[in-house]
Amino acid sequence: MPDTKCTELDQNDCVMPVRSANPIRARSLIRDNLEKQAGCLNLIHSRMPNIKVFSGTSHPDLAQRIVDRLGIDLGKVVTKKFSNLETCVEIGESVRGEDVYIVQSGSGEINDNLMELLIMINACKIASASRVTAVIPCFPYARQDKKDKLPGSEEKEESKKLAKKNYDWKFRSRAPISAKLVANMLSVAGADHIITMDLHASQIQGFFDIPVDNLYAEPAVLKWIKENIPEWKNSIIVSPDAGGAKRVTSIADRLNVEFALIHKERKKANEVASMVLVGDVKDKIAILVDDMADTCGTIVHAADRLVEAGATKVYAILTHGIFSGPAISRINNACFEAVVVTNTIPQDGHMRDCPKIQCIDVSMMFAEAVRRTHNGESVSYLFSNVPY
Repeated sequence: MPDTKCTELDQNDCVMPVRSANPIRARSLIRDNLEKQAGCLNLIHSRMPNIKVFSGTSHPDLAQRIVDRLGIDLGKVVTKKFSNLETCVEIGESVRGEDVYIVQSGSGEINDNLMELLIMINACKIASASRVTAVIPCFPYARQDKKDKLPGSEEKEESKKLAKKNYDWKFRSRAPISAKLVANMLSVAGADHIITMDLHASQIQGFFDIPVDNLYAEPAVLKWIKENIPEWKNSIIVSPDAGGAKRVTSIADRLNVEFALIHKERKKANEVASMVLVGDVKDKIAILVDDMADTCGTIVHAADRLVEAGATKVYAILTHGIFSGPAISRINNACFEAVVVTNTIPQDGHMRDCPKIQCIDVSMMFAEAVRRTHNGESVSYLFSNVPY
């Protein structure tokens, strides 16, 4: 005889309500339903490919932080160069049927790193990977996104060199759109998806025929401002050029503070642009916000202009700190309280050379984007929130 205490079944423990006058029969039906549900779940899991994360040589620290956040190990890959400097990549483990993510940033030796990324994508693709996603924190050649009448560099020295060569400043019909070329190369190599951060121009997403998730550093920037600038309520967000107006207005609105922008006028090729400040920064903390800084000529001139206009302190917050050429010496000699960048590009060397440089870790945003993409979830949450 069955124990009467076991005959009363709670419907919350069942997959579906089961009605039977016989208690033994009822338990049997429940067990069958649970086994069917478990079988369905196992089938779903068997169809979902396992995740593999590989790192290129441009930023292994960021890749390690991403996999630590995900709780998995970094994939095995060997990268080397032949004596003629050709790049050779060997994937050290099976990727057949796997969901592969390759982390490679557009920094350092950009051309070598880009070629390395293309080879890694192709190696995984022809090894029968189910899906290959390129995680490119700093997209290379992003500034060459259109045919412009002025070159990308804004530095006086470069302007003089071009002027001496009788460079025609008014007509740039023969200029390449290199960002589109990079997009084509990634697609042809076999990339199925791109994850990047703060594209120099959002329209670059339209260069691809595959999905592109352009993450924003804005949530992490807002968090840093509130935690590290005690008087942030008396601040003003400033864009060093007109192109960043949309970015600074968004941050200013979320902080409920005012914003300003600096308009640059370039009269001649070999003449430093004059800067016109639009907005009142007197007796306020000025926070310069831009997507990237290369030689830092623009933000240093902008900082000087803000101090002249009466700003009490000047901070600079940049997503991609490239810091090439004289950038470090310029920052050391400038009037910044701090220059804050994210770790989309390795910053350890820059921070040793310049104590003013501080770094925001955005690895958790990329890790969460990878997790959500792998599980088929929406990544729009990351556009306005920092995952913890």
